[in-house]
Amino acid sequence: MAIQAPATLPANPRFSSGPCTKIPGFSLNMLDDAPLGRSHRASVGKAKLKEAIETTRDILGIPADYKIGIVPASDTGAVEMALWSLLGERKATMCAWESFGAGWVTDVVKQLKIDADVKTAEYGDIVDFNTVDFDTDVVFTWNGTTSGVRMANGDVIPADREGLTICDATSAAFAMDLPWDKLDVTTFSWQKVLGGEGGHGVIVLSPRAVARLESYTPAWPLPKIFRMTKGGKLIDGIFTGATINTPSMLCVEDYLVALNWAKSIGGLKGLIARADANAQVVWDFCAAKPWIANLAADAATASTTSVCVKFTDARIKDGAAFAKAVAKRLEAAGAALDAGAYRDAPAGLRIWCGSTVETADVKALMPWIEYAFEAEIEAQA
Repeated sequence: MAIQAPATLPANPRFSSGPCTKIPGFSLNMLDDAPLGRSHRASVGKAKLKEAIETTRDILGIPADYKIGIVPASDTGAVEMALWSLLGERKATMCAWESFGAGWVTDVVKQLKIDADVKTAEYGDIVDFNTVDFDTDVVFTWNGTTSGVRMANGDVIPADREGLTICDATSAAFAMDLPWDKLDVTTFSWQKVLGGEGGHGVIVLSPRAVARLESYTPAWPLPKIFRMTKGGKLIDGIFTGATINTPSMLCVEDYLVALNWAKSIGGLKGLIARADANAQVVWDFCAAKPWIANLAADAATASTTSVCVKFTDARIKDGAAFAKAVAKRLEAAGAALDAGAYRDAPAGLRIWCGSTVETADVKALMPWIEYAFEAEIEAQA
């Protein structure tokens, strides 16, 4: 029997987890004020970069004594800058429960060869932070982009810790409430929750992190692109708009447009509410269908941005092939683009539900997932 396709497609089928869909109503005309062909060190360039930094502070509620810098190479560049510049002063603890966290383990243990405890969890679960020694330097992701699992909160991180906390928050910042007093180094890229263009990262340093930078010199050579100090003092210009390397002023303008949109919808509260509503649609759908489930084992740690789901039907013979076929059907129909699970993750779908996604589009996608599932079950029968 022919399976009937849903009548309505999402107005915007872009559910990629990075770069993510642009803000609602985006147009290239919004970037007309970008100072193209001008030096980023000219007054107009520095002013744009400083505006981006301070608007980021304002929306995210970052304390005034924390430093915010725009750095090259997206979130990866920001994380690497932190790892290479700050670690080695004491033992480290590496926490990983998905592919990007595992990558940081490789960098620290195999490349920098730092003495480290490595704590891991399978996809869908999270490391037990009650077993973590916060007198070591602790490196972790806040939200596992490839696993759909996040920190529920920062309560487990002690205020009187001796070590630094280094947090990769790239798919959490702007969609989740980050406890800045518990985070010493926080990194993210604006290509995630705000739908910005790729290539630029952001690093946020607490006073404790700055003190470490100014009192500790790593044993290994630091590439210029990672250096945040000179003569034992923080290079303050990095955190006021004098970037380490040349930024794209077009991308900076795009970020400013997204930040201003964020302000217009109520700032961080508005952004969080949109992501929460989007994720709830997927969670409700999974709860109502016996053949699909959230990859996150515990609802308390289920991501509200990178929502990962798995197919659980006993009739499925090859889970990886089945999930890829469903994702292909969704793309061919124009219902969801780039919604397959990450290559290292368990088979399934990864539906970006961040703040730039419209809830109506998530609702319109759910019947298409059911259609693609049923069509593929029939095809393999």
